[in-house]
Amino acid sequence: MAPERKRRKLSPASDSNFEGFSESDTPASEVSHDDSYLANASRWNLEQSYETKSRKLNKKDKQNTAGRLPIKTAEGRIEQVEHPAEVEEDGDSWLDSAEEEEEESDHNEASQKSEQEQILEAKAELAQLALSLSQDPEEHVGAFKSLEKWAQSPNHVVKQLALATQLTVFKDVIPGYRIRPLGDFELAEKVSKEVKKQRAFEQSLVRSYKNYVDTLGKCASQRRHQKQSEKVAAVGRIAISCICELLLAAPHFNFRTELLQIVAGKLGGRVIDEQFAKCRETIETMFKVDEDGNASLEAVKILTRMIKERNYQIDESVLNAFLCLRLLTEFSSKASKDDVDKEESVRGKKFKENKTFRNKRQRKALRELKAVEKDFTDAEAVASHEQRDRQQGEALKLVLGTCFRVLKARSPNLTGAVLEILAMYAHLINQDFFGDLLEVLRDLAQKAASCLDPAFSSSVKEESLDDDGSLALCMDPTRTAMLCTTTAFSLLSAQDASRLSLDLTSFSSLLYTLLLPTLPLHPDLEFSHKTLRLPDPHSPNYKPLDPDSAPKVNLSTSSTLLIRALTAALSPRSTPPTRLASFTHRLMSASLHTPERTSRAFLGLLAEISRSQGRKIAPLWRSEERRGDGEFDALGGMEGCKPYCGSVWEGELLRCHFAPGVREGVGVLEDLVAGIA
Repeated sequence: MAPERKRRKLSPASDSNFEGFSESDTPASEVSHDDSYLANASRWNLEQSYETKSRKLNKKDKQNTAGRLPIKTAEGRIEQVEHPAEVEEDGDSWLDSAEEEEEESDHNEASQKSEQEQILEAKAELAQLALSLSQDPEEHVGAFKSLEKWAQSPNHVVKQLALATQLTVFKDVIPGYRIRPLGDFELAEKVSKEVKKQRAFEQSLVRSYKNYVDTLGKCASQRRHQKQSEKVAAVGRIAISCICELLLAAPHFNFRTELLQIVAGKLGGRVIDEQFAKCRETIETMFKVDEDGNASLEAVKILTRMIKERNYQIDESVLNAFLCLRLLTEFSSKASKDDVDKEESVRGKKFKENKTFRNKRQRKALRELKAVEKDFTDAEAVASHEQRDRQQGEALKLVLGTCFRVLKARSPNLTGAVLEILAMYAHLINQDFFGDLLEVLRDLAQKAASCLDPAFSSSVKEESLDDDGSLALCMDPTRTAMLCTTTAFSLLSAQDASRLSLDLTSFSSLLYTLLLPTLPLHPDLEFSHKTLRLPDPHSPNYKPLDPDSAPKVNLSTSSTLLIRALTAALSPRSTPPTRLASFTHRLMSASLHTPERTSRAFLGLLAEISRSQGRKIAPLWRSEERRGDGEFDALGGMEGCKPYCGSVWEGELLRCHFAPGVREGVGVLEDLVAGIA
């Protein structure tokens, strides 16, 4: 059978409402167009065109209509029919809910894992990542990002493991040079596959290392919460340890400034704990082992800036770290002219098979090549030495500038460290600063003396008042006075004294005044912070023992500091005879009251003076060989006590001293004086 022909469906003739007409409308042939328009206007459906007009659909609506063919309406229009939204939305919602339930179940399973299981899983994963990076880091660059994800774990134990693993990986992977960013020209040029691979690895390494340093900074500086104080503190300790290890293992690599800023922030804090000690030891070690001087110079810049920003309210040990700097000391020692260190060689004749044959032209070319290589080596050495000296000179300028500002600010807890630094680097200080520096030292020494002996000088005590009327007391006036005197004489002895016209009489007078009765009767003259003793509870200045109050650098006792100051003041041959005689009287009198060791040290110092300048003090034991008018004043000043008008009678009592070392010292001194012609 032939297929049935499709017939076109026509609208019924009775449907005259189309286009706004009804059955009662008059045909157009009988009524004019205007009359029909006005007659049927009131019965028009004005919203019909708006309802049938196609609208712009959103993406969601387009998704609903996707996958269906257009249809033809009864009016002959072709339209796109929308999805039956209700049925399909129900199906999609059911699928979505099922997926969400699966995700929630996975999350619940992960959360239901015990902390021990999470730690074991993290250990295995971190070990695998570290092993892959250690074996071939260029092929496993993506492992850096995996380690970063583990470092962001909310589990604090896993976070500590991730930070420690990253530290080990970076210590193994970091090259021995600093990686610089690539420029536009370098990125545009064509390179080989190996170079491109190496560049991609280096940039990925720098990016991951920067993220690691940022993470360490956040962990080291985050504040503790009450609920997680111990866990957060543990993460902070691990972060500080990682930072210190990186500074010592790779001080040449990128982002060294960020690491030093974190360490400086810890050193500038008020809390002195294990992290503070770790950071200080790291800085000291870096100063000692730094050969090129770049890292040391940058560390000095950051530390001096931090000290200034803190208004010099820091711990003394931070300044003491500057004593570990290698400032202009690499080439101070001279080589020996007699002994030469040579490489060990096998004795005997060399065999001919070990010698390569070269003709005359080849030997000449080899000699020229060696000469050129030697010139290049010498040029590089000179350049490196000059650069190192320049960097160390700049570091010295920063350190001394900080010391001068500390002295000007009158910071009592930093005075000892500053004076120790100045005494150590006295030979490197410019002579133009000597005048101002000695004025500051003189002022500090007088204030310390007024603290030790209130009757020292009323005028000095009035001048020592600060702007607010209070006396600027120092933490340890004995050490301050001794260090000021020692530093002043060290400055003079380290420079060419013939080119300087400096008067240090005030420091000598201070020493002379403190010898009696302040220092000999001091109960802690030979004691240090390491001595096992208890403080006197009946003392007006009694304070309980505090381990943090112990000196960090001035570890010597007050007696040792006094001997150093006396040696620096009396050893020069240019010392006036009157001054030597006055100090001889005062030292012999002080030996009667000081402990055994200090008395032996005083007598040994006088014996050394008698060997070099015996003629100046010999008349004190021989009354027939001296001249003098008046009477010796044992309690007078250094210049006006008339020392040659009195004799040294203390030797007769010291011969009966209970200590055999003191009796022997007196005998040696008198034998030396008796042997002077």
